[in-house]
Amino acid sequence: MMKTQTKLALAAAAMATALAGCATTGGGYYGGQPQQYPPQEQDGMSQTQKGALIGAAVGAVAGLLSGDDATERRQRALVGVGIGGLAGGAIGNYQDRQERALRERMEGTGVEVVRQGDNITLNMPSNITFGFDQASLQPQFYPVLDNVAATLNEYNQTIVEVAGHTDSQGTDAYNQGLSERRAATVAGYLNGKGVMRDRMITIGAGESRPIASNDSEAGRAANRRVEITLVPLRS
Repeated sequence: MMKTQTKLALAAAAMATALAGCATTGGGYYGGQPQQYPPQEQDGMSQTQKGALIGAAVGAVAGLLSGDDATERRQRALVGVGIGGLAGGAIGNYQDRQERALRERMEGTGVEVVRQGDNITLNMPSNITFGFDQASLQPQFYPVLDNVAATLNEYNQTIVEVAGHTDSQGTDAYNQGLSERRAATVAGYLNGKGVMRDRMITIGAGESRPIASNDSEAGRAANRRVEITLVPLRS
């Protein structure tokens, strides 16, 4: 199996071309600043080169991972229970209002709110979500998810993708399973707070979508995260 650094280089090389000329509203980097790395070089690649690869990849990392088919299935399910879609300029307006609400409620929590087009992604780092190698929620994460659930219940014309991510420590197979368990735990908590199960998609990305270098503990901590992406229902 390819190691994470090699996978990141290959993925970023392909993404850089596709992302040329694109811009992300609300900041392409999580937190608005690139990750700072130690000065030493590893694996024949300078830290400047690694930073450039991560910078090219991070814009494509944020956002929906499960694909159009999964979104369409959720849309049909929601139409079946009477939740209608949005059209035209109403979509952007709806997401603008939801984004403002989320930014207000996530302020000071450590959760990043990233806007890409009409999609909104919440990046929830490991220091507020799960302990190391754990899939059970840390108690300090409950109020954060309570506020997320309140917003989702207020703005119910969205599909909610919950994606778990890990760092590169451990095997690919183990990390994949851990990321899936984390996503399922968060989705289960939101469901318990009233968010309809039919709205949610859970997915585990394992170690395949790093947003920082796995060569440092700070980078690995950034990669251990949960992302919640809100996609508007379209009529």
